[in-house]
Amino acid sequence: QVQLVESGGGLVQPGGSLRLSCAASGFTFSNSAMSWYRQAPGKERELVASITSSGGGTNYADSVKGRFTISKDFAKNTLYLQMNGLKPEDTAVYYCSTFRLRRYWGQGTQVTVSS
Repeated sequence: QVQLVESGGGLVQPGGSLRLSCAASGFTFSNSAMSWYRQAPGKERELVASITSSGGGTNYADSVKGRFTISKDFAKNTLYLQMNGLKPEDTAVYYCSTFRLRRYWGQGTQVTVSS
């Protein structure tokens, strides 16, 4: 039932911008807190940003504060991650996630920041 489909990843140069999208279905999006995680090759998966069910509260990893913005579009049941000022260390597979009795994950979208 729960389905999370990420899109918007790609190759960008350092300092560039990218907007990731997560199309959500199979659950009540408006009642669900959502998160973005990322995992770089050989590293542990880390929490990047979270947003409350209402969209009124957000949290960010220190490494992305001031550069990334998480948001929810309730009309489209879509979660976004606007990424500005991208750095090579942002290179990773980015995953959309939600928690309801258990944690659900999307398939991920690759973001590569390189010159």
